[in-house]
Amino acid sequence: MSEIILHRHPLSGHSHRVELFLRLLELPFRMVDVDLVQRAQKAPEFVAKNAFGQVPVLEDGERVIADSLAILVYLAKTYGRDLGYLPDEPVLAAEVQRWFSVTAGPLVEGPARARAAAVFGRDVDTTPNRALARQLFATLDGHLAARKSPFFVGDRATLADVGLYAYVAHAPEGGVSLGPFPALRRWVAAVEGLPRFVPMKATETMAMKSAE
Repeated sequence: MSEIILHRHPLSGHSHRVELFLRLLELPFRMVDVDLVQRAQKAPEFVAKNAFGQVPVLEDGERVIADSLAILVYLAKTYGRDLGYLPDEPVLAAEVQRWFSVTAGPLVEGPARARAAAVFGRDVDTTPNRALARQLFATLDGHLAARKSPFFVGDRATLADVGLYAYVAHAPEGGVSLGPFPALRRWVAAVEGLPRFVPMKATETMAMKSAE
C-alpha cells in the first residue's frame, strides 16, 4: 500500500474527522502539520494540492484528495467498503448525505465559527453563531432521542457520526454548552467509545467559562 499523508492542523475539526476515520480504519499514515497562523495553507505548494487553500488534504500515493467530507468518502470506498461506514442501502446512504449537508452548513456556521473565534482569538461577535448552534443542537438532540441506536444513521457508526463529531464535542470551547442536550451528550460518549477513537486536542478558552 502506498504511503498515506494527512496535511492537517491539530485544532481543525475538519482535519480531526479525517484523522479519526483513518484510526477507525486502522490505516497507517503520516501527519504533516500546516501552520494556519502563518498562512502556510495559502502558499503555492499547498494551493497546488488544494486550490481553495484549506486543510485537510490527503495524499495516498499519487492521489491527492481535498475537502474533509470528500476524503471520508474516498477512504470508505477505497479501504472500508465492507465496514458499513458508507452504507450501500439507498435510504441509509441518503441519510448519511443529509447529515453531510448539515456538517457543511449549519455545523460550520454555528458551533464551528463560534469555536474558531474563541480558539484563534478573533475579535468578532459570535452571538448569532452561538444562537444557531443551540438551535442546531436542539434539532440533533431531538433526532437522537427518537432513535433506538445511539448513532445518527442505522444501527452503527457511519460517516455521518465521524463528520459531525468534532465541532459538536468541542462546542463548549466556543461558548455553547452541551448541558441542555442529553441525547447529544450520549452520542458524543458513544463516538468516543468506538475502538481506536482518538480525541482532538482540547483548547481552554475564555468562552468556556460562560458557555450558554
